[in-house]
Amino acid sequence: MKKIIVATDSFKGTLSAPEACKIVAQQARQVFPQAEVLELPIADGGEGLTEILMDSLAGELKTIPASDPFGRQINAAYALFPDGSAVVEMAAAAGLPLLDRAELDPARSSSFGAGLLILDAIRSGAEPIFIGLGGSATVDGGTGAAAALGIRFYDQNGNPVTSGGGLQSIQSLDLSGLRALDYHGSLVFLTDVNNPLCGPNGAAFIFAPQKGADLEQVQQLEQGLKHLAEIIESETGLQLQGRAGMGAAGGFALPFVAFMKAQIRGGIDYVLDCLQFDQKLPGTDLVITGEGRTDAQSTMGKAISAVARRAKAQGVPTTVISGALTEGAKNLLDLGVTELIQATPVGQDLPTALANAEPNLAAASKAYFEKIKKGN
Repeated sequence: MKKIIVATDSFKGTLSAPEACKIVAQQARQVFPQAEVLELPIADGGEGLTEILMDSLAGELKTIPASDPFGRQINAAYALFPDGSAVVEMAAAAGLPLLDRAELDPARSSSFGAGLLILDAIRSGAEPIFIGLGGSATVDGGTGAAAALGIRFYDQNGNPVTSGGGLQSIQSLDLSGLRALDYHGSLVFLTDVNNPLCGPNGAAFIFAPQKGADLEQVQQLEQGLKHLAEIIESETGLQLQGRAGMGAAGGFALPFVAFMKAQIRGGIDYVLDCLQFDQKLPGTDLVITGEGRTDAQSTMGKAISAVARRAKAQGVPTTVISGALTEGAKNLLDLGVTELIQATPVGQDLPTALANAEPNLAAASKAYFEKIKKGN
């Protein structure tokens, strides 16, 4: 074994992507001390995106006053890079980790704070601006963030609408603030999901329950998003409701795609390109990837499936070492993964597994590398 690439995602709730990579790489170096072992932590547009790219691309973190999903003042940061681009994690100001579980309420929460981050990046001269859409606490169709950039929606009384609960009441929109901003650069939204805005696989039905919505709220949010989309489609002539990825982060990208010609792109492919993953594959004997939980969704554009796909294209085998392997994980074998390994010992309960994520991953990695070395 001459060269190994370790490219793991975060093990959500336990290990960051850099931490997981380091654990696996340490075991590889112990078993194969002569091998070159590269650590390439990855993210798909959600948690850890800014941290990973900062470490790899020598960016500068900029912290500004912003607001959380309920309008409370916080400080939030985004990254500026030497090539002039910026990376914003919308979750930094509109994410689930900013709220206690008991206060989750997608009818009241707003993405306005995330819009302040994008606005500051624009005023800093950044171009293009990449926005990661994972981990959001909002289902406001991007109205909150759009308001920060001068795209404003109003109800019949002239009150601004910036949260999911008000979407059904929108009667008009005003783009004068956007025109005054006069930004001609590119906004690129990064996501790991292909869900449309509306319908049974859309933002409300699939993701709103994770953000605290009950069945009645899900129905209201669905109707609100559809109403918002119809107003925007009437204004622009675009067909947006069924566009792949538009349902990410509660429809966050909708007004930006409509009025700023923003793009939606797979987050993991952007990250792998930034890390020059393809260029580092030649001469590699093995790629190790993994995440906290691998299931059927892992094959649908998630980080580890993209790693496997790219490695397979260059004839490099990929092994997945994840915290848990559940139903559907075997589908990865069709994408180029050659072996699937569960780090959590069989029979270990979830609280114990979460508390022991680091030693479990280390033990599973060591056992796997030793098995390779023995040739069986």
